[in-house]
Amino acid sequence: MRAFTYSSQPARVVFGAGTLSRLPEEVARLGATRALILTTPGRTDLARRTREILGAAAAGEFAGAAMHTPVDVTERAVAVARELAADCLVAVGGGSTTGLAKAVSVRTGLPQLVVPTTYAGSEATPVLGETESGTKTTRSAPEIRPGTVLYDVDLTLGLPVPVSVTSGINAMAHAVEALYAPETDPVTDQLALQSIELLAGALPRIVADPADREARADALEAAWLAGTCLGSVGMGLHHKLCHTLGGSFGLPHAPTHTVVLPYAMAYNAPAAPDAMRRIARALGAADAPTAVHDLIRRLGAPTSLAELGLAETDLPHAVELATATPYPNPREVTTDGIAALLQAAFSGRRPAPAAPLADSLHTLLAQVTAGFEGAPDARVRQLLTDLTRRLHGFVADNDLTDAEWRYAIDFLTRTGQQCSATRQEFILLSDTLGISSAVDLLTNSRTAESTPSAVLGPFYVEGPPPLPDGADLAEGLPGTPMYASVRITDLEGKPLAGAAADIWQSNEDGYYDVQLPDLDGPQLRARFRADDEGRIRFRSILPSEYPIPDDGPVGQMLAAVGRHPYRAPHVHFMISAPGRRTLVTQLFVAGGAYIDADCVFGVKDALVIDFPEHHGPAPDGRPTDGPWRSLDYTFRLAPATEAPSGDK
Repeated sequence: MRAFTYSSQPARVVFGAGTLSRLPEEVARLGATRALILTTPGRTDLARRTREILGAAAAGEFAGAAMHTPVDVTERAVAVARELAADCLVAVGGGSTTGLAKAVSVRTGLPQLVVPTTYAGSEATPVLGETESGTKTTRSAPEIRPGTVLYDVDLTLGLPVPVSVTSGINAMAHAVEALYAPETDPVTDQLALQSIELLAGALPRIVADPADREARADALEAAWLAGTCLGSVGMGLHHKLCHTLGGSFGLPHAPTHTVVLPYAMAYNAPAAPDAMRRIARALGAADAPTAVHDLIRRLGAPTSLAELGLAETDLPHAVELATATPYPNPREVTTDGIAALLQAAFSGRRPAPAAPLADSLHTLLAQVTAGFEGAPDARVRQLLTDLTRRLHGFVADNDLTDAEWRYAIDFLTRTGQQCSATRQEFILLSDTLGISSAVDLLTNSRTAESTPSAVLGPFYVEGPPPLPDGADLAEGLPGTPMYASVRITDLEGKPLAGAAADIWQSNEDGYYDVQLPDLDGPQLRARFRADDEGRIRFRSILPSEYPIPDDGPVGQMLAAVGRHPYRAPHVHFMISAPGRRTLVTQLFVAGGAYIDADCVFGVKDALVIDFPEHHGPAPDGRPTDGPWRSLDYTFRLAPATEAPSGDK
């Protein structure tokens, strides 16, 4: 059993593009009216822009922030804050600026509002590292953490690629160490893994296109997550080494983190195998330390301490400083061990993988993914590369046997053989694994005001027969009569006259017409056109729950894991109109069986509606022998996000 203690450490976070314009309201939220702007000498233009946005709330600025937060710089900034009678601090810049804000805040009590322009992540931590007389010391306290962080993706678009890469790897280091820290917990674990995965995907895209806003957003979000991890748990060997090298030898902060990370990981790998497996999985690799080293090299970042200006004669003193005081770390910190680590980092040689087999797997993966680099379509290249990495990672993580893989191939072969013009076993497989619902959520759930989508399912048939308004889909089939009157509108409620609606459902026994080879023609499926009011009326029968076909490989899989094959009762709709996004959805009968246990995970609460029961004459005046149900619903279609493909 895993034991842990978790404490939430709240801070106000404002994330987006163009959010710098919200500075005045955020300063006002602090109850402040005289902000001291902090930055570095190289960011005076940004400081001037910040001052203009703050207007009368800007008391002045201090542009002397420096790496490793020298105490003498902090003392000068404190003097300026007091001279200006500042009542809050606004730090705009990278980790050096954030460090200065923290240092000034703990000495004056002034609240901090930090606007990061790099991926340092320091803004999310209660940690302060300061340098005095060539020694860097670190402390942690709740009051050190900035109370407000404003992330503006646009401010990172101009960040030079080399700085972007080393800053991003610096953030990754926070997440890596959080996974094997003594105080780790399940929440921090998930934040760390998400941060590593985001950075591994974003940094290569930034190198390829520095103006890629989505990649920049991913990296900035990852930096926040990584900083949050570092703020929740303690630091280990990696951070100790980097603080020693930076504070005592003047090495640049982020590049030092970049060089040291894979070597610190390799040192700790034998004592933290589970953390390394999870990191490798997030990276889509077989061995975590070598994967990080190779990523750094591919990104064009420094890989050796020699590149950063450290002299080989400095190594013994660095070892002495790094081992002088004990600190938490998965593997015992020894003089010989740290000497070997720093020597490897000085030379920049690739860390040895945890095992020769892992190295072979990593080499194989690299060879396979290299074959996709020449793909002319960037999206194809990305999808195939990522899929291959994840599949190789799955094989390695589960130590897959040859017999298991041959069974998987046989399963997929039988799945394909089960497919026909009237049955799609691969869609059933996708549905029952929840993949169809996941793709549906990502693709069709971007507009909150539109009707939610749902999975297409395996029984849709192109070109259903057109029927006139009010037609009967059931044509005398047994079942509880159902009379439907639905409207189709845009997001503002304007009727979409002429909209096409394909409608299909199963019969009372749970079969679709394509499952019944003796039927002559379509049944319980049709296409209707909306009238001038956007309305469609038709008659059918109340849908019932039914099992998906379970006589094939998908049914065998469900049986093997003890799952039922039933779907909740529903009617399918595919609705299209010019200039509108095609809506594929389902309406589920409230109170129906399997609403909370649909075998394809396709039920959405917003699509579960009442089909009220009635007695007496039907809406079309027909007499009825028993109860009948009604369906009254309005579908709202979102605007097309791309050129419409044509009306049905």
